[in-house]
Amino acid sequence: MTTHDPELWAGFDEMTAEDLAGPVWDEPVPINTRGQLPAFPVDALPDWLGNMTAGVAEETQTPVDLAGCLALAVIGTAAGGRLTVTVRGQWSEPVNIYTAVALPPGNRKSAVFGLMVKPLLAAEKALVELTAPQRAEAAASARIAKAAAERAEKQAANAEADKMAELTAQAAALSQAAERAVVPAEPQLIADDVTAESLTTLLAQQDGRISIMSPEGEIFEIIAGRYSGAPNMGIFLKGHAGDLARVNRQARDAQHIENPSITMGLAVQPEVLDSIGQIKGADGRGLLARFLYSKPESLVGYRNLTPELLSPDTAATYAHKLGRLALTLAAWTETAELTLSPEADAVLLAYQRVTESRLRKDGSLAPILNWASKRDGAVARIAGLLHLATHPDDAWNRPIAAETMADATRLGDYFTAHALDVFDAMKADPAQEAAHTLLTHLSENRTATFTRRDLFRAMPRSEFPAMSDLDPALNLLEEHGWVRQQPPAPRTTRGGRPPSPRYETHPRLTPSA
Repeated sequence: MTTHDPELWAGFDEMTAEDLAGPVWDEPVPINTRGQLPAFPVDALPDWLGNMTAGVAEETQTPVDLAGCLALAVIGTAAGGRLTVTVRGQWSEPVNIYTAVALPPGNRKSAVFGLMVKPLLAAEKALVELTAPQRAEAAASARIAKAAAERAEKQAANAEADKMAELTAQAAALSQAAERAVVPAEPQLIADDVTAESLTTLLAQQDGRISIMSPEGEIFEIIAGRYSGAPNMGIFLKGHAGDLARVNRQARDAQHIENPSITMGLAVQPEVLDSIGQIKGADGRGLLARFLYSKPESLVGYRNLTPELLSPDTAATYAHKLGRLALTLAAWTETAELTLSPEADAVLLAYQRVTESRLRKDGSLAPILNWASKRDGAVARIAGLLHLATHPDDAWNRPIAAETMADATRLGDYFTAHALDVFDAMKADPAQEAAHTLLTHLSENRTATFTRRDLFRAMPRSEFPAMSDLDPALNLLEEHGWVRQQPPAPRTTRGGRPPSPRYETHPRLTPSA
């Protein structure tokens, strides 16, 4: 019988695609319904700050989001709570922010922090040197006052009866003066691994201002109760809002911090962001809503091994402007008010209306109501930071422009998209992230078929320590129509280990060239 034999081809026309190629695939359901997150809009930053952000990201081959979020945080550190943005006389926002960027290990976070924070550390060192004579004088005055009080007490104790009352009064006055003598602490702009109690003390010592900049993000463990055994977030809530904080010290009267200002620029592991929602009270008390989140894609595996180095001129300009700004505002003792131009106010009002409409029960921001309720305030704060960076010499003498507010709203949209993803991950099935990892691997390798054992060998042990860890993710991929398990091969009579389950992938993962 030849290949042209009619009997061979009989009935071929009636065969379906399912007969020829197996069951037809349905359209798969996306694992991550939010899709690709937007990149940090570097062009929203003033030139000197944007150039540094882009240059650091290029040299370190890291997502620009990390340097971008730190750029906002370092300006907030320099501002130190000395500026507020007033909106329509209705409310005011202090110009400090909390940012948290999620990136896996191996993303050179410390290198980015080092480059972005270095001018602030230099400014801190300069402040220590500049204030050394004042601190020395204050320390000497305190010692003299204490010695005078001790002599007066001895004289009163040994005085004749007719002079005892007078000398006792003098001794009491000198003792009170000695108690009031304060020796200023060394200026400090940045802290790292600090407990809630020591952070409060730092705020009292530093005139109500401090910044936490860390490439590790251990502060979340401290907030969760690493040292105290219970969540301790009060000062972090007050330090963001500028609410009165009370400091109680041993052997000294209670001290009040009227307008505490904490700035935070953190980098954390992605799983840390997923888990902070489990901190008792973090959501209900509003801690989670105070952070601006960023969850960029890691560049590991796709980095340029011969990148352009950061321009010395760009780094020098950045260091000069940021350092001068920090030194200028460190000398301030009063808070300055930033106002909006009528045009900037119109831009913010339009943005507020969009936010309000999306907060409805069926709105896109309803799932993150607590965070979104602070969105407009965050945009006002960002506008203040951008304004300060645009006019570092006299920002306090001019209103915020419409263009600056428009850039702030773009950043607000960026942080909103990332917040939706972060809060979604906090509530998501743990298998969802694992399924996304597997899907990315299968797509990048255009895998048509695979066995469970082969897939396990190809995946990092840090994410899938045991072969059984694949199962929840594979089940989710199968439920969403991305893979399907093939019927097991017939068992032989020779015994031995059963063959590993074999899967085939949706044709969309293996597009034709």
